[in-house]
Amino acid sequence: MSIGLGIVLFVIGAILAFALNIGVDWINLQLVGYILMAAGAVVVILGLVLMARRRRTISTSQTSIDPASGTQVRRDETSAPDSTAY
Repeated sequence: MSIGLGIVLFVIGAILAFALNIGVDWINLQLVGYILMAAGAVVVILGLVLMARRRRTISTSQTSIDPASGTQVRRDETSAPDSTAY
């Protein structure tokens, strides 16, 4: 989702910076376009970093009921994936 948002911000910024030839007294549309393009690039880079980081861990959660006491037991495990599985 963040990669798509970054692309949208970049495209809107490029349209404002390069395609529109409108002069507005109270705002510089070219500067806003450049700012949106920079923000879009940052969002895409952050999205790629977070996506690569998310693939490094595997989280497993298991919930069961202890037959002796009848209480609910939850077990969480986090481990690195096996590199030979890919």
